[in-house]
Amino acid sequence: MYQPAFNKIHHIAIIAADYEKSRQFYVDILGFSIIRENHRPEKGDIKLDLKMNEEIEIELFIKSDAPKRLTYPEAKGYRHLAIKTTNIEEDRNYLISQGVKVEEIRQDEITDRKMLFFYDPDDLPIELHE
Repeated sequence: MYQPAFNKIHHIAIIAADYEKSRQFYVDILGFSIIRENHRPEKGDIKLDLKMNEEIEIELFIKSDAPKRLTYPEAKGYRHLAIKTTNIEEDRNYLISQGVKVEEIRQDEITDRKMLFFYDPDDLPIELHE
């Protein structure tokens, strides 16, 4: 019987509303590099393909008329993007210095690892996990 060979995440898609704020956040603050930028007037958006690391890309769709999340944070669909880190305290201090909304560091009740949430310009949750 056939078994799919799924072995890693290729990309994560995020919808944002403001080009300048989102580009500044994901490129300048988080340090993701731009692979390509496509202005798509027929779709009413701009698509930035960003390189997070050697294996994972972020597809950032910027659409000013995209609807907001209906409930927060427990809406159906993907709950948040989680990023692994090695120094959560320094990362938190850096994000705060950049004006990013950041929660307090807490312990993951299952893994006992340090974690925190911070938010992009559209108030979408991103988790750091040590």
